[in-house]
Amino acid sequence: MEEHKEKILAVCNQIRKNTLMETLNIEFTDVGENFLIAKMPVTPKVHQPDGVLHGGATVALAESVGSAASYIFLDGASFYVRGIEIAANHVKSVKEGFVYAKAAILHKGRTTQLWEIRVTNEQGELVSNCKLTTIALPKKN
Repeated sequence: MEEHKEKILAVCNQIRKNTLMETLNIEFTDVGENFLIAKMPVTPKVHQPDGVLHGGATVALAESVGSAASYIFLDGASFYVRGIEIAANHVKSVKEGFVYAKAAILHKGRTTQLWEIRVTNEQGELVSNCKLTTIALPKKN
């Protein structure tokens, strides 16, 4: 499993290149049977003007990890995965360090998937709870 895990993380981190994920320094760090985790540094680059993590950056992290999880846990070679709805409840501010997003599937349908993405700080405290709905669209040959 460890070798398979390293291959999945390598693919996830490779697809970040020249995307918003690279701009925000999002890095995929762990994967399991039904989850994917990524981390993002909290620096002034992702702050609101008053010096705390911007909710939009948090949502970008959540959608990135949820969409990547859909790609991994579905047949990414046969389907395009697109986010069709995201909702976020921000409950704690973060000024520095890292935040971690863990995407776990709540519903894995053939066409739509529902993900819960919990964003936590370095102490494991909930920062944001996000819900992402993705759709799997067949690739045409």
